[in-house]
Order: sequence, then C-alpha cells, then structure tokens
Amino acid sequence: MDNKRMTWAEIVTKYPDKWVGLSQIDWENEANVRSAVVIGASDNSRDFLKRQFAGEDVFTRYTLPNNLY
Repeated sequence: MDNKRMTWAEIVTKYPDKWVGLSQIDWENEANVRSAVVIGASDNSRDFLKRQFAGEDVFTRYTLPNNLY
C-alpha cells in the first residue's frame, strides 16, 4: 500500500469486493467514509480485525459503494 489518501469511490474502484484496513478516516457521516488511507486489502477481515482489537488505528470495511449499506 502506498499510504496515500483516497476517496471511498477510489478505494472501491481499486479494491473491488475486498476487505480493506483503513486509517486516518474522514467520515462523510456516521456510516459513510469520505476518504481514508488504505493500509491493506484482503479477501477476509481477520487480520485487520485483530489489529483493530489490539488497539491499532485501523478500521475494517468491505468495499461496496456508500449507497449500498
């Protein structure tokens, strides 16, 4: 990952149907990500959730457009 800030639309396009680990999130509202730094992408959320529960600054989300959830 290149640690570059991306919009949610860019993240969905670059990592379709993947779990992504996000940091430095700019929230559009309580549920939707406006932009974030992607720290990783995977077919499962396990590693990101472990890091999140260990107290790291990581949020896990599946890549669907904002209007689908």
